Amino acid sequence: MLRKEKFSDKAEILTEAIPYFLRFRDKIFVFKIGGKILDYEEAFETVAEDIVVLSLVGIKPIIVHGGGKEITRFLELLGIKSEFKDGIRETDDRIMEAVEMVLDGKMNGRFVSAICKKGGKAIGISGRDNFFFVSERVRGRVGTIKSVKADDILKIVQMGFIPVFSPITVSREGLSMNTNADEVACELAISLSAEKLIILTDEDGILDKDNKLIKSISDSEAERLISEGVITGGMIPKVRLALKAVKNDVKKVHIISGLIEHSILLEIFTDEGIGTEIVR
Repeated sequence: MLRKEKFSDKAEILTEAIPYFLRFRDKIFVFKIGGKILDYEEAFETVAEDIVVLSLVGIKPIIVHGGGKEITRFLELLGIKSEFKDGIRETDDRIMEAVEMVLDGKMNGRFVSAICKKGGKAIGISGRDNFFFVSERVRGRVGTIKSVKADDILKIVQMGFIPVFSPITVSREGLSMNTNADEVACELAISLSAEKLIILTDEDGILDKDNKLIKSISDSEAERLISEGVITGGMIPKVRLALKAVKNDVKKVHIISGLIEHSILLEIFTDEGIGTEIVR
């Protein structure tokens, strides 16, 4: 009879993951990382570690990060007030300068360093670099994505790098624009026909009317929950973008908590998962 040792359970977890290693090898996963994850060093480091593990088993991760709370803190230090409209910070020239310093400077470098420290090969990129993300002005210095240089991004991935994008975009005239990071990640995933778009949030995923986690949901069911008022608040724009992604050739969108230890690995490499997946 086969004998189990005290670490046999850990080996079983690895064997459960084997089919997923094979299925997702060389597939592109786009991640949007933001929220409280960025405030807790332990959560931040764990996310970086999970990203490195994905790259080591042959998955091609691409990251889009946020940093709104850090921008707010920096603006407060400068004595600058800022307001939000439709979930996006109202941005004039002075605020845009602060946004670029925080996102392109502090936050992007922090992500790259965390991944490289864990053994990954990351490269930090502003969305305005090489006009990777061209946007159209919504108002002030707020932009919405109009085009993505997918082929150039693929070349970076094929060189073995993990691209880490800040959500600074650029107008056709070369003016930097503040753009919602969820939107940037969604448009990036669509342009690359990504296998997965994974949105890390402060929530466990989409909840039903009894506040229980919905493990898997179709696009039509998600639309119904929005119309019925079950999906509310800041989850609505995330789900709207998720629906747009799955309707435009992204295979699946996952909304998971970044505050659960190794949530990315648990969602991707286990049969149960820990968040909500949205499919067509």
